[in-house]
Amino acid sequence: MSTEPAWLTWAREIQATAQTGLAFTKDPYDVERYHALRDLSVRILAAHTGVDTAVVADLFASDVGYATPKLGVRAAVFDDDGRILLVREAIDDGRWTLPGGWAEVNQTPAESVVREVFEESGYRVRPVKLAAVWDRVRQGHPAGSASVVKLAFVCTLEGGEPTTSLETSGCGWFHEGEIPADLSVRRTLPHQIARMFDHWREPSLPTDFE
Repeated sequence: MSTEPAWLTWAREIQATAQTGLAFTKDPYDVERYHALRDLSVRILAAHTGVDTAVVADLFASDVGYATPKLGVRAAVFDDDGRILLVREAIDDGRWTLPGGWAEVNQTPAESVVREVFEESGYRVRPVKLAAVWDRVRQGHPAGSASVVKLAFVCTLEGGEPTTSLETSGCGWFHEGEIPADLSVRRTLPHQIARMFDHWREPSLPTDFE
């Protein structure tokens, strides 16, 4: 069940309708109408968040074509001692999260998650299971302007050395009872980490979705 405010759901749906309409319409009058719809979604979001209208407008205008959810990937990497890999964010909130980020164009989701882990931690990994396909809102993350689907992969450790990056200030390995309390909840929630331990212990579990 969605926990986000209704106004955000409505603003996102209006924006998606406008974006898709602008991608396909040939009627100049419809173009005007879809621009008006997009402007309405901008005003709703700006009014409720306090973000400058021009910033929101630029964000929405940068999305073109048929409106679809953004695709993110996260990795649950386990070592031989049954510990999970977490990285500490450097740019945003300085908190811990499963390594991951946006899927890249011309990479499969599995290739994207391998790249993200290496970039953020210095470790080389191999995905062995797609454990979850999660809708960001339905999982209980803080509300955001975009509709996001996250793919969570269970991965095995193949090698590498711990490093930092422009995005991360550190990494660490944690047993299930040692997960840090200061998680970056925009990216990773406690119940998601717990679910990754379930999938690691029982590889035959079906892929989660919702």
